[in-house]
Amino acid sequence: MVNVIGLGYIGLPTALMMASHGVEVIGTDYNADLVATLNAGRTTFKEEGLEELFAKAVEAGIRFTTEYQVCDTYIVSVPTPYDKVDKKIDPGYVVAACKTVLQVAPENAVLVVESTISPGTIDRFVRSLLVEAGREDVALVHAPERIIPGNMVSELLRNNRTIGADDPKVGERVAKLYASFCQGEIAITDIRTAEMTKVVENTFRAVNIAFANELAKVCRVGDMDVHEVIRIANKHPRVNILQPGPGVGGHCIPVDPWFLVGDYPETASFVRLALQTNASMPEYVLHRAHEAMAEYGITDPAKVGIYGLTYKEDVDDVRESPTLQMLEAQAEHLGGAAMKVYDPWVEVDVVPNQVHSMDEFLDGLEMVIVMVGHSQVKGKPEVFGDCILIDPRNVMGDDANVWKL
Repeated sequence: MVNVIGLGYIGLPTALMMASHGVEVIGTDYNADLVATLNAGRTTFKEEGLEELFAKAVEAGIRFTTEYQVCDTYIVSVPTPYDKVDKKIDPGYVVAACKTVLQVAPENAVLVVESTISPGTIDRFVRSLLVEAGREDVALVHAPERIIPGNMVSELLRNNRTIGADDPKVGERVAKLYASFCQGEIAITDIRTAEMTKVVENTFRAVNIAFANELAKVCRVGDMDVHEVIRIANKHPRVNILQPGPGVGGHCIPVDPWFLVGDYPETASFVRLALQTNASMPEYVLHRAHEAMAEYGITDPAKVGIYGLTYKEDVDDVRESPTLQMLEAQAEHLGGAAMKVYDPWVEVDVVPNQVHSMDEFLDGLEMVIVMVGHSQVKGKPEVFGDCILIDPRNVMGDDANVWKL
């Protein structure tokens, strides 16, 4: 039996996928309301294919509880934030979960940490827990997740996986567990290498995005169309520049690379600069909006609205979203007045002045900052009527009323 600890964006799909492929699974979360919702037959976030996967897992016998179980395998999938001052990982959730596991785990159990962690986290914070508890019989494994909101179910099935273990035989045992559903290649390595590879994967993407974002700023100063420059440059067989945008959000790219900066501050200077470039983009978009307001004579910030709260299109995930980052910088550029915000995917109130219909949103607006290219509006500037559009993601087309980065 497998006990999945943490039933959020990663833990829940993992538990459902295993259960629907013949593994006996019990999901555990400290949030009693979340567990009650799942036991009532409802999922806790929107995701393509999740409802169908949930139904299969329930039919297969998955259970949800707030209690840790006695079983042979534990998968810890809890948040791993970072300290925004020193940039180091905050392992508190992982440590707390592992401590509780060790209180109930039988002899020779396997403890799999699936949460993304910085290289050396298990050595620094988890391995000592086994010694302190007298539980060195428990085997440690790191199996970092590799999925993205909006395509979780498909990526769980098809993406390659990495299993880091002290003992290759334990690694093979865990790899067999993941192979119950994973159709990709499963690599077995040591724990520290597995920790590093996941952080490096997200850092690689963050650096590439930062290059595109800096290129957008350079092209703006040089009076060039960055999207045309990228389109032509990418025709070179060895060039693949990503697209610039209003910032980077989600649970991986804006967070995980900071682990390297925090742990290796003297050597990860290039990574630090890239992350700082990405973090500057929400405020840069506000600057562009301020320029447009001046050109069109818009003096009242209440006539400017923000479309999109999530960090990417067609999901309900607002973690680290560029919109939330931009709202923090709003006072400096737009006088501090709260702009109206609308996102069709976000049903609960997240920020002040959030509305829940397009009609209510557009009422009285003269300008809209389109922060997310949801399918509701992508390529459809007419949806916004006569509003001037600030389009940092280049999703609205080339209408005369569209301002790009």
